[in-house]
Amino acid sequence: MTSDPLRFTDHDTDPRPTLVTGATGFVGAAVARALSRRGFPLRLMHRPGSDLTNLAGIRADRVIGDLSDPASLARAVAGCRHVFHVAADYRLFVPDPAAMRRINIDGTIALLRAAGAAGVERVVYTSSVAALGRTTDGSPATEATPNAATDHIGPYKQSKYEAEIAVKSLASDGLDVVIVNPSAPVGPGDVKPTPTGRMVLDAARGRMPAYVETSMNLVHVDDVAEGHILALFRGARGESYILGGENLLLSDIIRLITHLAGRSPPRLKLPITPLLPIAAVMEIAAPLFGAEPLMTRDMLRMARHPMVFSSSKASATLGYAPRPAALAVRDALADFSRRGLLDRARFHPDVLAVS
Repeated sequence: MTSDPLRFTDHDTDPRPTLVTGATGFVGAAVARALSRRGFPLRLMHRPGSDLTNLAGIRADRVIGDLSDPASLARAVAGCRHVFHVAADYRLFVPDPAAMRRINIDGTIALLRAAGAAGVERVVYTSSVAALGRTTDGSPATEATPNAATDHIGPYKQSKYEAEIAVKSLASDGLDVVIVNPSAPVGPGDVKPTPTGRMVLDAARGRMPAYVETSMNLVHVDDVAEGHILALFRGARGESYILGGENLLLSDIIRLITHLAGRSPPRLKLPITPLLPIAAVMEIAAPLFGAEPLMTRDMLRMARHPMVFSSSKASATLGYAPRPAALAVRDALADFSRRGLLDRARFHPDVLAVS
């Protein structure tokens, strides 16, 4: 018997499964692993043709579903006790913003309505700090920071902002849904990788000759997963909880990555304004070569607004306790190494110890 108060135990006789959407993705898989370790009966939803690497070793039923297909969502939630809605379209370069909106907004509304109709007890919705407001003085933003549509640069942030408004409306109408807002997760299982994971990988490979200074909040993906489970048991309906880690300058994050990867950090810090026309050209040229641009105008505009946040509400209310960001970077590098994406010969001993 474990002392973990959040464990699904044999004393709980309800056999209904817990559904995780986006279970093949970075955060979704971490949530599924955390639930599996606690003994939850699981149902994992993924799209046809998804890379199933992250599902290895997780005991669960699997169901094919797509946020653009309402009928598949009804089948996925049928008979479930809980739903963790983690699936989302997370890209910083989006040639077709309407497609992203159909997934992140329309698909979220459809899934949550299907969950309500199916009698699901509680939904935990994975939003993002991208949906929150920003301060004017550079201090860490909270769930209560004033928020407006004009605060959100780019299709991804705009879609998550509008989706969170819709979710809160459903909560006001009676749906038992709790919202969590992860910051920038890093760690094992970033198989795609995500934009943040790509930054870690590029810096570790020595493929980042220069950088644009900004600030961001870095958190271990497994701590984000733990925060999801805390929200299930301890969160209040309709409330939002930031699941963040450490606020750091990008230059400090890059130095940490390159130190652990046995590389020298880039010394060239670039100004934002002269890069905007170059980014515009990259946005036009990259799709012609079947690639994503190395930088976009939205990325540069976002860099002007530090993404720093406080998790004090989640810590005080849920018992959320994230680890240092250095451990997240260490575990990410070890995982990239295990998958053959990095040269182990250069690594700092701390990385080799977990790889």
